[in-house]
Amino acid sequence: MSETILQAWRAAWPDALAAWSRYTRLGEPLLCAHTIEAAAEGLQGSFAMIRLADQRVVIDLEAVCRHGLEGYATEILAHEIGHHVLAPASVTDHLRLLARIRAALPTLERHAPMIANLYTDLFINDRLQRQAGLRIADIYAVLAARDEASASGQVWQLYMGICEELWQRKGQLGAGADAARATDAWLGARLVRVYANDWLDGAGRFATLLLPYLVDDSRVPPELLDTLEACAGAEPAGALGVDREELQGALHPVHDPLISGLDEAGQADERPPLPDVPQGQCREPFAYGEMLRAAGVKLTDVEIAVRYYRERALPHLVPFPARRAPEVEEPQLEGHEPWNIGDPLDEIDWLHSLALAPVPIPGVTTFKRTYGREAGSTEQVLPMDLDMYVDSSGSMPNPRVATSWLALAGAVIALSALRAGASVRVTLWSGKHEVLETDGFTRDEQCILAVLTGYFGGGTAFPIHRLRDTWCGPGLRPRPGRRPTHLLMISDEGIDTLFAADERRNSGWDVAAAALRAAGAGGTMALNLSSWFIERGKAGGVPAYDTLQRAEREQGWQISAIQKMEDLLEFARVFSRRHYADAGRRA
Repeated sequence: MSETILQAWRAAWPDALAAWSRYTRLGEPLLCAHTIEAAAEGLQGSFAMIRLADQRVVIDLEAVCRHGLEGYATEILAHEIGHHVLAPASVTDHLRLLARIRAALPTLERHAPMIANLYTDLFINDRLQRQAGLRIADIYAVLAARDEASASGQVWQLYMGICEELWQRKGQLGAGADAARATDAWLGARLVRVYANDWLDGAGRFATLLLPYLVDDSRVPPELLDTLEACAGAEPAGALGVDREELQGALHPVHDPLISGLDEAGQADERPPLPDVPQGQCREPFAYGEMLRAAGVKLTDVEIAVRYYRERALPHLVPFPARRAPEVEEPQLEGHEPWNIGDPLDEIDWLHSLALAPVPIPGVTTFKRTYGREAGSTEQVLPMDLDMYVDSSGSMPNPRVATSWLALAGAVIALSALRAGASVRVTLWSGKHEVLETDGFTRDEQCILAVLTGYFGGGTAFPIHRLRDTWCGPGLRPRPGRRPTHLLMISDEGIDTLFAADERRNSGWDVAAAALRAAGAGGTMALNLSSWFIERGKAGGVPAYDTLQRAEREQGWQISAIQKMEDLLEFARVFSRRHYADAGRRA
């Protein structure tokens, strides 16, 4: 790579910024002289890319020269800038774009990153070609002349047809001649113009237009895909909610009267509109993870689940504690001491000094007052800690695949407790030996959420030994030294296995009673109990119902019957505010 080319690309950066606005400000591009340097920056397969995490542009100049594009510095740099200032512009909008495109590509969702790249390129290139006067069309002509696109498939042919329609370059960009494809190319060009100011709303329509071409042949030149890893290293946020356009936007452009104009002729599509998306509806954890991976976010299943449930829990947490400061300490006069030269002049107690000697001698007959401090009287109220046991048996959903209301409720309560200053211990259980737990009581929310989002899916048997070993010593005597702690069980009627005998033949009733005494702050059971279970239990003959009634009556367990799993969220909100919101304000 010659120094001349490197200097020319550096000099082109201000002109590329000015192509959008003279006020555009971005960090200097990373101009890599060799492909191996570009790979170290995360650029592979293409000659240019963007990074939304740090708002940078990365260019592989060796690859640029290899494709014969070294003379198009301003055009290529301006195109990459367009991804930062126009589309997708931010991590959140990129995730929303992918979600809408995925909804329009049933069974072909894996192609969503490529379609999103092509789609945003159209808006950027059309603006640079027509308004900034840059040679975007010439770049595609160079590639076509060098047979760069000869191995590309039907999608690329349609894409080139759209570009020819936009810039009136019929037959110059290698689109080929095909009547059906020419009609779709016209629709695609109309879509770009109609949705130029609302590019996100047209995403589903563009994906629907390309869907049959994806089925036939999805090949495109990989060197032109510059947003496939755009979100690598970024912090995804705001992508849980489902937009109406994800469902209603999957419409073929020919059925959009704004694009086709058929409505004016009375030929508009008369299919009934899709139902509105309920306000606050969230996508499922599996779909959320797939969307993040499509955006280039490299996270494990555990990390994705932790982010999902943390973001869903945040709107339901107790407010941050408004702690009252202790009363202001009152100064108390304790006596006098000599005032020496160098001490602040305003500290001299002149009345006392002149009473002792009418003629003041600095440092000899001058005195200053000394004060003590009386401590404030406001006491600090510490919130109770939390020991939570969450059911993960086969009757419960896998939190990493579908929404688990148990995991979400646990996240709301645990994060509220942390916010109030408490420590939390979480035990996920299915069988007696299928147990996942935090390392004791902790304030590490990552560790807590990692346990809550785990899954076993086995039989139901409460791990009594875990409860016993946490709170009881030999002879079920309470273990001293812990702060007051509340015991919380989130399960269903299978919680009655808590009262069976443990491996040492201790009665579960005795273990539970000893644990409640040792914890010292009571116990709650949030149980998914059907109306049939409750009605039959009241009529008699349901052992599990009788067990729960006895636990409430004899040991003081507070039992909240939840008939629908979704109601666990409201339980979590009420529980958190009762035990942590007021405590935080008093502290």
